[in-house]
Amino acid sequence: MIAPAPSLNEAFAVLGLHGPAEQAAVTRAFRLAVKSARPEQPGGDADRFRRVIAAYRLIQSVGPARPALAAPVQRPVALPVVGLTPLQALAGARTMLRLGDRQLRVHAPAGMRTGEYLRLRAAATDGSDLYLPVLIRAADGLAAMGDDLYMSWPVPERLLADGGRVEIETHAGLRGAWVAPGLTDPVRLRLRGLGLPARGARPEGHLFVSLKPSGDAPSAAEDLLARFTRVWTPDRLAA
Repeated sequence: MIAPAPSLNEAFAVLGLHGPAEQAAVTRAFRLAVKSARPEQPGGDADRFRRVIAAYRLIQSVGPARPALAAPVQRPVALPVVGLTPLQALAGARTMLRLGDRQLRVHAPAGMRTGEYLRLRAAATDGSDLYLPVLIRAADGLAAMGDDLYMSWPVPERLLADGGRVEIETHAGLRGAWVAPGLTDPVRLRLRGLGLPARGARPEGHLFVSLKPSGDAPSAAEDLLARFTRVWTPDRLAA
């Protein structure tokens, strides 16, 4: 069952939009978001896939709306997309883009979201500004939707049944969390403040971690032993 988005504003945020937009922009944002969220794709997630579809249906049920902000005037068609990985969106990145027979060096500041535009001052052939659409593509085990990041982490099946502490390797380092016993799949944890950084009117996002039962995942004891052996080398033990 597809759960409806809590509000229209939330529906736009799920698609990576700031607010009401023209139908073409909504459709384009939906296609990008649903493609990234497909469960069979790397970094995809079934729950996020359902949320994207529910958000699009909610927006469609309201009908076309006037953009909250005027679209950039004289924006060229068929502009190159500024494709970023979630890690590049977290820290900012420099990249090269081709526009016709020109190579453009662009800098994307940290915290850009899918659906935003990167402004290049006086970069058009007539001296006007260029507005390049931004797309955060799933990579390195991470996917971005709105302000938030998503990832999966393997855990022993027994941990989900009995509960306990899980250690998760995130982009910000090792993070621990407690899992209550008896939870059924899917189990998702929210790590606050580990999503995309705050930027402008956009708040700091969170990192959502889907725990995937795996027979290959080390138990808590095995994980502690592996971490111990990495730290306590023979030289340190002999000291």
